[in-house]
Amino acid sequence: MTASEFSDLPRFPAGLDLAETLTAAARELHATATPNGTLRAAVKLAVAIMPGAEHAGISVIERGHRRRSLAWTDEVVRSAETESEPPGRPDGASAPGVRAPHPLWEQLWTVPVAMLEDSRVDEAGGVLAGLGLRSALSLRLRADRRRLTVLTAYAGRPRAFDEHAARVGRLFTAHVGLALDSSTVREQLTEAMRTRDLIGQATGILMERMDIDAGGAFESLVKASQRENVKLRDLARRIVDAHGVPGPRGVNER
Repeated sequence: MTASEFSDLPRFPAGLDLAETLTAAARELHATATPNGTLRAAVKLAVAIMPGAEHAGISVIERGHRRRSLAWTDEVVRSAETESEPPGRPDGASAPGVRAPHPLWEQLWTVPVAMLEDSRVDEAGGVLAGLGLRSALSLRLRADRRRLTVLTAYAGRPRAFDEHAARVGRLFTAHVGLALDSSTVREQLTEAMRTRDLIGQATGILMERMDIDAGGAFESLVKASQRENVKLRDLARRIVDAHGVPGPRGVNER
């Protein structure tokens, strides 16, 4: 599947310069209602915006090479970004089901962008070559000491990406990151409203323990939720339970 086969792929009017294109893409990203929606929109927009891109995916990687696909344009991307090596690798070096690292992602712990010119030439590109993906451009989306989120564009021809594509990709991922933060906060605020009694108890505990006001306590709770990748409600429940305070009736029944 290539970009032209996406019936719902975003279309940008001819003649738009890069700034206008990114602004239009940012509007689409910020119009999504949930983080998952933002991720799905991002991979489609990546194909529409990034020069040379035919497919795209977003995955999260943890130290030790554990990884999980979050969004993808098609199944070939999902296959490229899963834990197992696909069957039929041309050089026969590995059997199906053997775990193989992605050829670019390890680099993104230390640099913001990594590029693969030709998977048939690069020894690390065997998995991609077996899927017909000759080129790849990976960009860091989010990172901390334990977890890395990356956006990767792929193409079926070699040397599909250059420095210009990398520059466009970095500008685009900056917009994706902002939109993802925004949709995450919106989702958390909605969840907070639904469970405001429990959140209120946890906020009160933090106010007393950290000697801060309500706004600061809630901000601290939200940041901890994002950092630990835990729902705000679940984090609040932990805090309340740790201090022996009975939670509001019905919260655990959701």
